[in-house]
Amino acid sequence: MFKRTEESKLTSWYFEVDRRLLWALMVLIFVGVLFMVSAGSVAAERIGHPWHFFILKALPFYFIGLITLFVASMLNKKWVLGISWLNVGVGLLLLLVTLVAPHVIKGSARFVALGPFNVMPSDIMKPGFIIITAWFLATMKEKYGKDIFFNKEAWQFKWLSWWTYLAVFVPAFLIILRHPDFGTSILYFAVLSGMIFMAGLPLVIVPVLIGFIGLVGMFAFFTMSHVHNRIISWLSGTGDTYQVRQSIQSIQHGGLLGSGDDAFVKQSLPDAHTDFIFAAIAEDWGAIMACALLALLLYVLKRLMTDAMNARDPFVFYAAGGAAALFGTQVCINLMSTLHIFAPKGMTLPFISYGGSSFVAFCLLFGMILAIVREDKWK
Repeated sequence: MFKRTEESKLTSWYFEVDRRLLWALMVLIFVGVLFMVSAGSVAAERIGHPWHFFILKALPFYFIGLITLFVASMLNKKWVLGISWLNVGVGLLLLLVTLVAPHVIKGSARFVALGPFNVMPSDIMKPGFIIITAWFLATMKEKYGKDIFFNKEAWQFKWLSWWTYLAVFVPAFLIILRHPDFGTSILYFAVLSGMIFMAGLPLVIVPVLIGFIGLVGMFAFFTMSHVHNRIISWLSGTGDTYQVRQSIQSIQHGGLLGSGDDAFVKQSLPDAHTDFIFAAIAEDWGAIMACALLALLLYVLKRLMTDAMNARDPFVFYAAGGAAALFGTQVCINLMSTLHIFAPKGMTLPFISYGGSSFVAFCLLFGMILAIVREDKWK
């Protein structure tokens, strides 16, 4: 589009960054704002607020997120790692706050009140989790060789060992599970499983991971009433299925081209601006536009996977692959819940759903991925 006629830092950044991924993100954020206007206005009026209530609340997060995305994309690897450690530290601190002074929303103690905003520590910590895990895997490979899973030295009590990593993230996992937030716990574990699989996890361990997920699922099913009720409702079609029934009806009412001003089902759809925003989009804009959104989400995922496969630095490979695993898994969980393929999990659709913590976290993650991919390719 533009010819490179100078060597300023901004020019170098523009021509070296993955512009396809960057522009795809800009389009995704733009359409997300449009969808928030339609879905958020209905959700606000249903609870007695002006139509612009959620949109105005989201604007500061859009502003902060966009600045975060562009600034983070201009950093180098050293800065990316430093910010990631800070991100993990702040996330862990806020998770500890949820144990003593949580802000409970809909029965879940996973929020922290910071002034007028409610932030979700498990969302905030996602970028640091991906980057630090990628750094850890790459550094372990460099120090202990290809076999970092059965190498005895990798399991010794040293500053760089599996025990160090587990000491950081296992407490976080247990706190998230305790909130209770079974969906996010499974998301973290699934992403970690994908990243260690990329690092050469022996296939003999895969049944162990599947068994562990099964045990955690059984534990949650028998000890967490909301998990038990949602799974029973999903399997039997009985109980409280109001949300998913309204979601399916919204999609059906939208047809191919959308209902526009005649969209009325979403007015009674709980969380139309968050967990079930895809159903509201389908009713407002139709199945064709909903499929176009899916194509855009898939394109973002494709760019992440392409950047991972083209990486020269193992750290970049693991980081881009981990970001792809996180983004793809969260999109799948949200859509499966919306379409009643899986029990509702209360998880946002990245860059589309209302949720400041999630939006800013994904902006930070993608900004850092753009930065390290750029450095790996050009420096």
